[in-house]
Amino acid sequence: MSEQQTSIPSRHATLRVVAMPADCNMTGDVFGGWVMAQVDIAGSIPAICRARGRVATVAVNSFVFKQPIFMGDVVSFYADIVKVGRTSMTVTVEVYAQRDPIKPTCVKVTEATLTYVAVDENRKPREVPPAD
Repeated sequence: MSEQQTSIPSRHATLRVVAMPADCNMTGDVFGGWVMAQVDIAGSIPAICRARGRVATVAVNSFVFKQPIFMGDVVSFYADIVKVGRTSMTVTVEVYAQRDPIKPTCVKVTEATLTYVAVDENRKPREVPPAD
């Protein structure tokens, strides 16, 4: 994997976090499971807003690790709803890492697509309200 430098998107990040030692293996690479959990959190934010309430993750449609994330990287997650069904929403999440404050670089590290379902107080599927 060659590191393809890019620039961070100009829009507001859905979620930003610094990769800490507890998130990494013994060589300083972030665990894939940690990235997956953060992607799920980021993806749920626009889904919750669109559903105007609780959602449940029902599918990880795709998940591609393009580059590693290192301890100390500032990791930014950009989530967008790309499809709304009767009870479900499909969300894409793009992940970028900003590293090395002395010689700043930015790389796209992950991209994923997830499906969330709007659920009621009994955790049963409910219709997604119409858009505003």
